[in-house]
Amino acid sequence: PDPDWASHSLGIFICLNCSGIHRSIPQVSKVKSVRLDDWDDAQVEFMASNGNNVAKAKYESKMPPFYYKPTYLDCQLLREQWIRAKYERKEFIHSEKQEPYSAGYREGFLWKRGRDNGQFLSRKFVLSEREGALKYFNKNDAKEPKAIMKIEHLNATFQPAKIGNPHGLQITYLKDNSTRNIFVYHEDGKEIVDWFNAIRAARFHYLQVAFPGASDADLVPKLSRNYLKEGYMEKTGPKQTEGFKKRWFTMDDRRLMYFKDPLDAFARGEVFIGSKENSYKVLEGLPPSTQGNHWQHGITIVTPDRKFLFACETEDDQLEWITTFQKVISRPMLPQEYAVEAHFKHKP
Repeated sequence: PDPDWASHSLGIFICLNCSGIHRSIPQVSKVKSVRLDDWDDAQVEFMASNGNNVAKAKYESKMPPFYYKPTYLDCQLLREQWIRAKYERKEFIHSEKQEPYSAGYREGFLWKRGRDNGQFLSRKFVLSEREGALKYFNKNDAKEPKAIMKIEHLNATFQPAKIGNPHGLQITYLKDNSTRNIFVYHEDGKEIVDWFNAIRAARFHYLQVAFPGASDADLVPKLSRNYLKEGYMEKTGPKQTEGFKKRWFTMDDRRLMYFKDPLDAFARGEVFIGSKENSYKVLEGLPPSTQGNHWQHGITIVTPDRKFLFACETEDDQLEWITTFQKVISRPMLPQEYAVEAHFKHKP
């Protein structure tokens, strides 16, 4: 929105946020305000004969379908590396420059947060499409990996605020059908974005084999996903007689997970949220008999088996969570989601 700035050397209009990134590569992009700066005739003519669509056709001509194209809502790192990849490194004009994320194999070192001590330590990571897995090793010469994450169940999302690093990436996978979190970063912004796109490439090629009739447009939204919402709420247990406890909640597709700490490796619990056709609903407020909640803005989620009670600190939080839950519940369930629901019902 509001592309009030322009790169008069590239012939494109840009927003305020991206104009700052363009200014940091003056050898490629020279920036002016559309409204506040003086423009000479040659510059106006150049803008008129180029424009964003012409630049896109040129600078994205060989862009692979799996490469993540950020929006203005994405973090600074993703937007900066996209602009540098596109205009400075010209990665989507020259296919050979895409090797770091398109080769099907990648290895290197990332700073990984320790599960128990919370310290970030350098760990070797190996991504192999042939093996269908991302692995990491606790020691450089270790024969056996500490963890094997199947590409089939892998997700990656940038979380700079939560991790406390501008290059912070959260990787999740399923272990015994429960979600496991790994938090990593790299000092070099290009390096961590290449890892992110290498994971997306591996997911893309896996899904092409798994769903041979699907188009690129069908597969691309499934490569990685951002969480629908995260934040603190209070919750009580299944008997609804114990006190409410403050927990960090993450809504990941249909899995509502809760953690004692936002950077915990494993969730304390997970709730499957199905669709309204299957008797799931969300209600504002708590049952009248409820006790033990410190926060006043309640939410009740009704599932076929039981009710889950939550409390939010503010009315705005309550409204945002209810809106998120309603979006999920209003979406019909996919065939594979019934299998996930069945697993949740039979969890010990």
